[in-house]
Amino acid sequence: MALYENRALAGAPADIDVLHDTAGSGVSWGAIFAGAVGAAALSLILLLLGTGLGFSSVSPWAGDGASAKAIGWSAIAWLTFTQIAASGLGGYLAGRLRSKWAGLHTDEVYFRDTAHGFLAWGVATLVTAAMLTSAIGSIVGAGAKAGASLAGGAAATAAVPAAGAMGALGSAGAASGDASSGGSSMSYFIDSLFRRDVTAAPTDGAQAAVTPASPPSTDTTTARPASTDTAAMTAEVTRIFVNALRTGSLPQDDGRYVARQVADRTGMSQADAEKRVNDVFAKTQATLKDAEAKARDAADTARKASAYGALWLFISMLIGAFVASLAATYGGHRRDL
Repeated sequence: MALYENRALAGAPADIDVLHDTAGSGVSWGAIFAGAVGAAALSLILLLLGTGLGFSSVSPWAGDGASAKAIGWSAIAWLTFTQIAASGLGGYLAGRLRSKWAGLHTDEVYFRDTAHGFLAWGVATLVTAAMLTSAIGSIVGAGAKAGASLAGGAAATAAVPAAGAMGALGSAGAASGDASSGGSSMSYFIDSLFRRDVTAAPTDGAQAAVTPASPPSTDTTTARPASTDTAAMTAEVTRIFVNALRTGSLPQDDGRYVARQVADRTGMSQADAEKRVNDVFAKTQATLKDAEAKARDAADTARKASAYGALWLFISMLIGAFVASLAATYGGHRRDL
């Protein structure tokens, strides 16, 4: 009773402040959402500006534009600046627009302003993430894919796994009967098997091959075009090479069989044909191993870039949360002046 009388003597405003402090909520969601909207809008504007500046510095021509390292560091710096600017604006608005509390301790006011800035940063982060995964994210992602395809076309070509590529070539050769379709690298190696040595004197087989053939038969029921035989032979050799590349070595029986086909086609001796088969298979195997190594290097580079990007994004977001809380306390101090 005595305490109540002492408060009554102090006047009505003190009682109103006490009731307001105990009954009212300590969170002003209106101020938080206002700060979040401002932070999200500024983040979007700065993100689009950074995307435009980044694409303007990239060139598909060798020696032109900024290097990949410079672009990476510039992206990190711009991302950090975006977080600082947007979070600072959102936190300041949340702290400045919050309703003023009377009769609260200074530490409590400081804590509430800090909490409002942090909540505004959290809401803005969620809103920005939602926007970037929708239509806006599609626009930015399409541009990023276009820039990546221009900058790393060679790496993307080498990124096809060797086994998958050989399987696809084998399937294509078996289905179409023409291993040279599509201009693949496998077709190049297979065609090189059947090239004639123009610097060597023609053997009996080669002389017979260039002798004018007899007039074509008029019996269309048994005649078979030479192109069909050539396509079938080439497709068969392709399948043999694909199987050898899959297992890692060319079996002797398959090597002799392919060499026999090469000798019949080019007029070479069996020994020379076997040497050519082994050489071409070795070149094919070395090319595929080199492509596989490049694919692994590209995958490892992409993995490291993704890891560094995620770490720097985490650091920049922590900086944004700190700046938003600090800016909210400053805005709250300006509000209470």
